Amino acid sequence: MSEAYEVIGIDEGSWRIDEGFVRCYLLAGTERALLVDTGAGFSTARAVAEQLTDKPLLLCNTHGDPDHIAGNAAFPEVYLHPAEEENYRAFGGPGAILPLRGGDVLDLGGRALEVIELPGHTPGSIALLDRSRRVLLGGDAVQDGRIYMFGPRRDLRAYLRSMRALQKRAGEFDAVWPAHGSFPVSPAIIAGLCLGAERILAGQVSWTPFEVRGGMTVRLYDVGCAGFLLPDE
Repeated sequence: MSEAYEVIGIDEGSWRIDEGFVRCYLLAGTERALLVDTGAGFSTARAVAEQLTDKPLLLCNTHGDPDHIAGNAAFPEVYLHPAEEENYRAFGGPGAILPLRGGDVLDLGGRALEVIELPGHTPGSIALLDRSRRVLLGGDAVQDGRIYMFGPRRDLRAYLRSMRALQKRAGEFDAVWPAHGSFPVSPAIIAGLCLGAERILAGQVSWTPFEVRGGMTVRLYDVGCAGFLLPDE
């Protein structure tokens, strides 16, 4: 994979690290910094982050898919939801796991990040609510790109339940910083994702064939605000 990337400052203490189709985030508080994901071919993610901040650096993965963990080997441990361990290890995820669950808070010093569980895309997918910025780091679950819902450990019904629960909290943040697609996106997208998943499950959305990496053909359901990729049954 390529090591090509672009670092873009968001605000004082926040950076996005764009690696083509996927992005990581670096968040700094007064005492610690947190790298959120390490990309698809981005083995130098830690070194890049340490050029941007001198704070002690922690790592959190929103989930364990291979396009989010390429640079994890540079860290001895990673914050991850326990339900995600099987998925993480299946893709070669290294290191010790520091468990994170819904309601847990990562305190970076003057910057608290609350863990919100969003199972569905993967069993242990999470988002991080940055109350100091009124921003949600949505991982793959909240985005306007293509959401993978095919293959082992994916569950569209669980995803819909997660989005319905998140919709009730949409007033707590003003923007979503996703791992794919546009940056940023509005919290209003959550209602659209709920409706889209509901309509797919009800058989109300047509699909088109879509070839993913590796030559597999899946079904692309375009629901307007995003696309869902489901198995070609």
